Amino acid sequence: MPVRKIKKIIRGTHQIDGAGVKLVRVVGHKDVADFDPFLMLDAFDSKNPDDYILGFPHHPHRGIETVTYLISGKVEHEDSLKNKGVIGGGDCQWMTAGSGIIHQEMPKPADRMLGCQLWVNLPARDKMTDPKYRNLTHDLIPMVVENGMTVKILAGEYGNKKGAMQADYVPINYLDVSIPPAQSWKWKTNPTDTLFIYILEGGAEFLDAGENKLTVLEKSAVLFDNNDIFEVTAGKSGVRFILLTGKPLKEPVAWGGPIVMNTREELEFAFYELDRGTFVKHK
Repeated sequence: MPVRKIKKIIRGTHQIDGAGVKLVRVVGHKDVADFDPFLMLDAFDSKNPDDYILGFPHHPHRGIETVTYLISGKVEHEDSLKNKGVIGGGDCQWMTAGSGIIHQEMPKPADRMLGCQLWVNLPARDKMTDPKYRNLTHDLIPMVVENGMTVKILAGEYGNKKGAMQADYVPINYLDVSIPPAQSWKWKTNPTDTLFIYILEGGAEFLDAGENKLTVLEKSAVLFDNNDIFEVTAGKSGVRFILLTGKPLKEPVAWGGPIVMNTREELEFAFYELDRGTFVKHK
């Protein structure tokens, strides 16, 4: 079966978001067509609390799902659904904004704050669905250990195991994969799905469009073409990456800050409701 080849490598850009959080925007506005149904991936890795302590005070979302995965560190969360809690190392927060939710995420000082937030687009038919919040603590996330490597299954499935989440609106696979030095791994995928990875630590080899082996190092995202098999060979220090697959929606995107709709009119109406205080539909 044909192996997926590198389509694009992205290092992202350093940005300041929220009330002053330093992060790397790996995937964003300009990448919508290539990464559909994924809209955004922000990565953060810091040992300096001054980089993130101001956090993300109360702000709105509509039309998307946000998935925050924390490798290490601590983030306090609360929202207009009256959810309140702490995301710790190894935990994942899955929030369906749907018709509208107001929330805040406030990181706490830690030896190392390492993780990422993913935005998944919602189909037009589900943009105004009721919002939901799910806290997937580390003990709820299945892990497969084989040949010295580990695969944590945040969403979707791997082998015969289902992940902690089975997405309601856009089925995706979200894996956290660690591979020992010089070891290879192959995984059969749906060839029509978008597939990309973000390398958290280490480096690995992949095939490029010319069938050459290309080494990609940590803090890089790699988008792959549409083929059957995902294949990777870990570098001399091993590799850890998150892997995401999803079926493209192929719908128009109207994106304004924390709100993503299908038309400009829908987007403008969302901000109109926000100004009038009618944005949040749930009690």
